[in-house]
Amino acid sequence: MSQTLNRVIFDQVEVGQKLPELVIDVTAEQIVAGAMASRDYQDVHHDKDKAQALGSPDIFMNILTTNGLVGRFVTDWTGPEGMLKKVNIKLGAPNYPGDSMRLVGKVTEKHQKDDQNLVEVAVIGKNSMGSHVTGTVLVALPLA
Repeated sequence: MSQTLNRVIFDQVEVGQKLPELVIDVTAEQIVAGAMASRDYQDVHHDKDKAQALGSPDIFMNILTTNGLVGRFVTDWTGPEGMLKKVNIKLGAPNYPGDSMRLVGKVTEKHQKDDQNLVEVAVIGKNSMGSHVTGTVLVALPLA
């Protein structure tokens, strides 16, 4: 089955516009793979016993994996022509295996600068404990 890709152009975007929600099921495999792919060998991201010894109930997602998921959330909306320019995030509640993270976003700014069509999106990712990630993403979009 083929999937239709989104293609968002600058003139179609309005401040206040909401992005389609994305729900990500958090798994131990995803946490470990994300940490290893980003070369983050801190044991709290792959060794449950060591994470528990440090006071955590389980391994938890690293910031680089979260950063990638936030980028994916925005580019799933823009389509392949959207180019991430800046991702500015802050972590809150940890993402543990067996939980899910619900990402929502809203366009907060739209402007043109240096021949680029820029849109800023405020992003929040929540799990069962509260906000895992909050921040903004700046993305360049095609004009037509």
